[in-house]
Amino acid sequence: MKALRSLCMATAISAAVFVAFAPLQPVSAQVRALPDFTDLVEQVGPSVVNIRTMEKVSPRSQQGGVPDEDMIEFFRRFGLPMPNAPRQAPRQNRPQPEEEQPRGVGSGFILSADGLIMTNAHVVDGADEVIVTLTDKREFKAKIIGADKRSDVAVVKIEATGLPTVKTGDVNRLRVGEWVMAIGSPFGLDSTVTAGIVSAKQRDTGEYLPLIQTDVAINPGNSGGPLINMRGEVVGINSQIYSRSGGFMGISFAIPIDEAVRVSDQLRTTGRVTRGRIGVQIDNVSKEVAESLGLGKPTGAYVRGVEADSPAEKAGIEAGDVITKFAGKVIEKSTDLPRTVGSVKPGTKSTITVFRKGQSKDLNITIAEFESDKPVAKANGRDDKKPSAAAQELGLMVSPLTDAQKKEAGVKGGVRVEQAIEIAARAGLREGDIITNLADTEILGVKEFEAAVAKYDKKKPLTIMYRRGDWTFQAIIRPNR
Repeated sequence: MKALRSLCMATAISAAVFVAFAPLQPVSAQVRALPDFTDLVEQVGPSVVNIRTMEKVSPRSQQGGVPDEDMIEFFRRFGLPMPNAPRQAPRQNRPQPEEEQPRGVGSGFILSADGLIMTNAHVVDGADEVIVTLTDKREFKAKIIGADKRSDVAVVKIEATGLPTVKTGDVNRLRVGEWVMAIGSPFGLDSTVTAGIVSAKQRDTGEYLPLIQTDVAINPGNSGGPLINMRGEVVGINSQIYSRSGGFMGISFAIPIDEAVRVSDQLRTTGRVTRGRIGVQIDNVSKEVAESLGLGKPTGAYVRGVEADSPAEKAGIEAGDVITKFAGKVIEKSTDLPRTVGSVKPGTKSTITVFRKGQSKDLNITIAEFESDKPVAKANGRDDKKPSAAAQELGLMVSPLTDAQKKEAGVKGGVRVEQAIEIAARAGLREGDIITNLADTEILGVKEFEAAVAKYDKKKPLTIMYRRGDWTFQAIIRPNR
């Protein structure tokens, strides 16, 4: 209160001085009228389409009131409560022909005058038939050219000519606070226009691509429709909402159009999307990890594991490294790496920069094609468990490796984790892991393990390198915590 009173007093004195000695100058405020979207609607509206999907179902599948997986996914994506399906009267036990039933509704926009249309992959996923309705009420059966679930982008084609098309904008010019507009078919209501502002850019939601966050009202049926700037350019594809109630709550997300176009170009050319991979398991660099590694600030992608015989292993990347650059591009956070690597054509030779033991190091790497992760080999059980007194300080029980286990794991030494509890479990270790290095000391057996545990500084973080299946990982634990 004392500081507030002083400020008020100073303001009063200052005001008196201005009144006595100088005329009061008018304050010019920048006043802007609310935007008018009418011209934009007339310009872009004819290029936005309604998309209905149909699926063939047998009468038997309609009984019992059990929702299918696609319907569950639809309601989950938009945060809607799952409705109870009505009970149906039992039918006579005789063969019934398959029937086409409505599966879902979405939106899209026309990319080319000859009928290429962009939408979301989840709009057309699993559909037996896709029906596109233009603003002039013409209907066409569409062919799915390709769909990419990872980015949630799909391209469909209708047989038509002379169609109105959209213009794509530059996402880099998009600014937080800028007015944007959406056109779509929420709940099947064709050509519905909503507007708002850009709330954030590069929003991480756990999806493959960074998304544009807006407060534009988006609801089921808007999926696949365009997000449009005030220049009438498409800057995103409306894809998701955040909701706890099942309705719009002021937060919606759109796929950046530049990323969507890159995906669509591949879908149009080959019908699928090819992405690069290097074979690492990564995590964000926390402040604690940055301090323990001497990195200075929490930046880059922390390598928790390296896949055996992967491009990363062949390049010399190790668990515990921090990837700071890829192909000259700075990696600010872990999610930057898969997006950057994924955009590189498999077979491309590139340079990756890692931070290791206080120094940055450039490594040459050849990008492989993205594929499903290899299953982690299950560790074989052992009956001759030999607890280590030193290991108990870390919440570990370890045992020596047999020659067969060493050969299977591809290691020349180490100890097998028989039990991981408390701080060891929190660090990510579990039964079956093979510890090969502790505190920068190579572990050949239980004797070396106990010696390394006994001599390391208990006040500092402890690094443990371990093998799990085909992957090598690094854990950092603090025994005193």
